[in-house]
Amino acid sequence: MTTATATKPTGPHALPRNMTFEVEDWNILARCWHPVALERELGDQPLGVTLLDAPLVVYRSDSDIVIADDLCPHRGVPLSMGSGNGQSIACAYHGFRFGDHGRCVKVPAHPDNAIPSKLNLKTYPAVVRYGLIWTCLRPEGDEVTIPPMPHWDDPDFQQINCPWIDIAGFAGRQVEGFIDVAHFAFVHTDTFADPDNPVVPPYKTKLTPDGFEAEYRSSVGNYPIGSTERGRAGFEWLRHFRVHVPFIATLEIHFPDDGRLVIMNAASPVSARKTRMFAPMCRNFDKELPLQDVYDFNLEVFEEDRALVEAQKPENLPLDPTLEAHVTADRSSIAYRRALRSMGLSKFFTV
Repeated sequence: MTTATATKPTGPHALPRNMTFEVEDWNILARCWHPVALERELGDQPLGVTLLDAPLVVYRSDSDIVIADDLCPHRGVPLSMGSGNGQSIACAYHGFRFGDHGRCVKVPAHPDNAIPSKLNLKTYPAVVRYGLIWTCLRPEGDEVTIPPMPHWDDPDFQQINCPWIDIAGFAGRQVEGFIDVAHFAFVHTDTFADPDNPVVPPYKTKLTPDGFEAEYRSSVGNYPIGSTERGRAGFEWLRHFRVHVPFIATLEIHFPDDGRLVIMNAASPVSARKTRMFAPMCRNFDKELPLQDVYDFNLEVFEEDRALVEAQKPENLPLDPTLEAHVTADRSSIAYRRALRSMGLSKFFTV
């Protein structure tokens, strides 16, 4: 895990309205860092997002990014409905203006009066990494624990931030699908997989302090279907998964000629029934190709996955290993569920 120092949050603690998580699970997940937006999508205007059922507003205050509850403390209107100027934001109802650290800096109805501290916003730490804006609703201390992404800072690699994808499903189900190696031949046959090559060779998982790793070797290539080069005879593709609980995983794919593609699957739990999936990538080949081609292919791959995740029942991820059947190819799924249980999580939510 990489660490840094973040600004301490301000304001009282409260649970979100209409929570879809069990309270105990929410309190555990709220201590973790999650991405909430692409840095590039945040301009001068406030941005409304949701994390763990908590509506948040994200805005710029000069060079800083402020994340706060999306609620004006005066009369409860979402601040994301307001306007910004790159230094502060104004509530759409009465024009109350909020600046750095969520401080109320202007009350238009009483411009000469002192501003009570009760009008300051409850804020959360904000950190930019891999082109994403990350936050934590219940940080413990000053450390920022965001999983590392291999090769992101390597000058030989191109950094890519694909548009996020919303999935009407639970983040745990989405992550489990990302690390599943047995579904390629049945789900991704329109993008990269070979329907005549469904066999999963043996592989093992290795525990890490915050999850596990798995190296999976096979003859299944990763070139898009229709490309001039679909693979090379006898080449063994290596896919190196690194899973960081609760909802972050990276996949490093070893291509021919020492090519590397790294994908971070950062599943942000909007609620227990909705996930915003961010996918920063980096690669050391094809760097001259249009980014839109990468965006389009990535979307097609994850759309194939999304259809299955949204159809799964139960919607939550059963952490009791006896509740679903397992086969040898499911070693990663079993390790993932075990790692989630080690965090103290139970069943996430009640269907």
